[in-house]
This record gives sequence, C-alpha cells and structure tokens, in this order.
Amino acid sequence: MLLCGIDVGTSSIKVSIVDAAKQTVLFSCSYPETENEIYSPQPGFAEQDPAHWWFCTQQAILKGNASGAYNPLDIHAIGISYQMHGLVVLDENLKVLRPSIIWCDSRAGSLGEKAALALGETYCQTHLLNSPGNFTAAKLAWVKENQPDIFEKIKHVVLPGDYIGAQLTGNLTCTPSSLSEGIFWDFKQNRISTELLSYFGFSSYLLPTIQPVFSDHGQILPEMAKSLGFNEYVKVTYKAGDQPNNALSLGVLEPGEIATTAGTSGVVYGVSDELKFDQGNRVNSFAHVNYQESLRRIGVLMCINGTGIMNRWLKQNFFPNSSYQQMNELASQAEIGSKRLIVMPFGNGAERIFQNRVIGASFQQLDLNRHQSAEISRSVQEGIAFSLVYGIELLDKVGITPQRLKAGLANMYLSPVFSQSIVNAAQIAVDLMESDGAMGAALGAGIGIGYFNSPKEAVAKLKIKRTIEPDVKYADETAEAYANWKNFLPA
Repeated sequence: MLLCGIDVGTSSIKVSIVDAAKQTVLFSCSYPETENEIYSPQPGFAEQDPAHWWFCTQQAILKGNASGAYNPLDIHAIGISYQMHGLVVLDENLKVLRPSIIWCDSRAGSLGEKAALALGETYCQTHLLNSPGNFTAAKLAWVKENQPDIFEKIKHVVLPGDYIGAQLTGNLTCTPSSLSEGIFWDFKQNRISTELLSYFGFSSYLLPTIQPVFSDHGQILPEMAKSLGFNEYVKVTYKAGDQPNNALSLGVLEPGEIATTAGTSGVVYGVSDELKFDQGNRVNSFAHVNYQESLRRIGVLMCINGTGIMNRWLKQNFFPNSSYQQMNELASQAEIGSKRLIVMPFGNGAERIFQNRVIGASFQQLDLNRHQSAEISRSVQEGIAFSLVYGIELLDKVGITPQRLKAGLANMYLSPVFSQSIVNAAQIAVDLMESDGAMGAALGAGIGIGYFNSPKEAVAKLKIKRTIEPDVKYADETAEAYANWKNFLPA
C-alpha cells in the first residue's frame, strides 16, 4: 500500500509518497522550485492565494507521478498537512472570495484583544486555552468589519488544509484540532465555543462538519482521480496543521515529548495531558492530532514567525548567487557570537512571544570595520537559534520542560552552526530524524484508513539520522553570546 502526503507550506507545496509497510519515502518533491511569495499590501498584512496552493499541489503530484518511482494507482489514501491559522472563505460553490489571510498576518490583533476583554481572561484561558489574538476567528472578524460585502457572501470558513481537501473530494470537514487552532474550540465543554461565536456575530453554519483527525474526510472526485492518475477509491483520511503534524512525523505523541522545526517560522512543540495555558498568552495550546475528550493530548506551541524567512531574506538580498549550503559554510567561518553582531529576527508580523506586538527585524551593534559577510551570515543563524532557545525558556514557565528535542533533518537544521547554537545555548541534545511534514501527512493517512492501528505504530520505524549533543568546549562562549543577544530583547 502506498500513501500520499501533501504538505501545504508557506514557501512551497511538498508531496511525499510513502510505502506504508516499510514506513519509508519512495519519492518526494516540491512545487514550485522557487519559494512562493507572501503578498503584503499593507504593513502587518500577509496573504496568499488558495487557488495557487491548489495549482502547486496538482503540479507536485504530477511531478511525482512522472518520476517513475512508484505506480500512482497503488496509492490508497491521502493525508494533508497545512500552514496553521490561515483564513480561507468560500461561497456556496466553494469558490474563494478573497486571498487567504495567513498565519503571520497581524491585522486582526486588536480585534482579538477586544474579544479577550469582552469574553474575560478567565474564560479565554480555561475554555479556549488562548486569547483570540490574531488567530483565525479574529481574522474573520476583520473581514466582517472591513469587507462587509465579502462577509455577506461567505458560506464556508475553512483552514488551508480543508480547502485542499475540498478540491480533491468536494467535501468540507474540520476537526477539534483545526477548530482549536482557529480559537473556535471550547475545551471544557468539548464543543465549538458558542460564546465566541456570539461575541463576533458568527453563525455556526459557517464551520464545516466536525470529524476526528484520523477519519474519512471524503473520497476523491472522479474527475480529480483521472486528472491526477489516481484510482477513484482513494480517500482523504487525515488533515492536521503543520506543527501537530510535524510532531506526529517525529513520533511526538505523549506528555514530555518535544518537537522542534525551523522552516519559514520556528516552533518548539510539547505535548501535555493537562489543559495548559500561558497567562501571558505568549505560548499557545491546541488539540494535538491524537486528542480525545477521554484522553486529552494538548500541543503546547511556542512559535517564532521570523525564522527561515529571515535567512531567506538574507539570501535574496545579499547572497542571491549562493546556495543555502554555501551560506552555512560561510557562517561557520565566523567565531561564536559573530564578534558581538546581534540579529533580532522578528520581521514577519506580530510575534506571540511578545504578546502580539510587531517588533521588526534588526541588526544591532553593526561595526563596519569588524563585521564582514561571514559575521553577517552567522549572526542571522545565531539570532534565529537564540530566539528558539528563548522560547524554550517560556515553555518551561508553563510546565513544558524538554529533556531532549526532536527535529527533522531539514531546513535550518541542515546548518551545523544553527543546530549547534541551539544545543549549546539550551544545553539540550537534539535528535535529527529522517522525516518531514509530507511524510508525516502520509503516515497520518495510513492511520485514518486503518492500515496502522495507532499513531504510535505508524511512526515505529522512524530513524534518527544524527544526534547533536552540547559541546562543553564551547558552552561558555555560546552562553555569553546568548546573554548578549538577550540584552537586546524588547522589554
């Protein structure tokens, strides 16, 4: 049996075909080859076109089929991972009414703050586990307030993965996990928050049918099966946000286990069996992929918006003719601490760790006589790494204390400078796994179709490619560099 995993990322769409029995990837590819842009018509705005996601999804699948590495008629199920918190609004014919307001958009923050005051801090933290902030519900409120003509046409409110699933099947569904990431889910009542809907003036009919994460989300449309070279019996059997899905792909399912990613954004994600929340709303809690009312599994997520996108900005503007590997090699030529050049990587919208304030990215202490290309490259990687270490400290304050990290051997973790900077500053080892989001989505589809009896069984054969331990020789230098970096954090 083959399984197809689709990862709807910010930069590109990735598709992996997985041999279910061996739990190995037969073929993996991304589309487009260059990174997708984020449209920002005003400061703090971040949008992408859902129709473009769908086009890229089809192209990635067809690219995989053309490889000859597998027979697409052997694919039995599809799983979808997607960028979290994005707002996709559709009319009655499932037509997109406006560009998606994506995860790093900060325009709705003030509306979320007003909702938190009206609903009450106690209700938001104990029932929603979060302030509405600038999450999906607040983004929908922004459309209602600023684009009432569009709001009146909305028949369906979905997340990016739900939209891709509907294009494949014609069927709209959501899950407690996806509703929680939109801040629509009441954990105490185990239902949609009628209090939040009432405050914003939203009808519950705007939200799709609720199903478990691992379930039948619809059979592929005949015309889609023909177009994509699949059998007509193929079903979508799994949908999850990228961070819960990434945790699944790394085998992070039970309390005490910690996943981390460093793609466009950077995340440290722990699992708890308690309804944990951060009183400062700097760390967020959502239903994990294996959440059930009788077996609570809460994903406690610390997110830095400006991670890989900061490194991408550096490449595009200063090293356009260099590969990321060449930039990594250049960074390794500079000393730890980058001769005291400091980078704050927070230039991708409002940052939750600063209570939804827009901080902006910056270089601090730039010395035109001492800092050259190597220091600039290393300072960016150190700034990103240190921001994640700072987030680990925030997780510790809500009772998520990592003893060991797990990450996919991909994106920023391909850089020795970046990886060692996190490990040395946090004094925590990281296991780099042979896994990624698209593979995790495929394995999730295997759970949903019943091939695997449990999530634990689906990831039983995952392999550790490399382990990075703290290096005592450089512990003091890294600690000094991190302390210097923290001195420039906003109050």
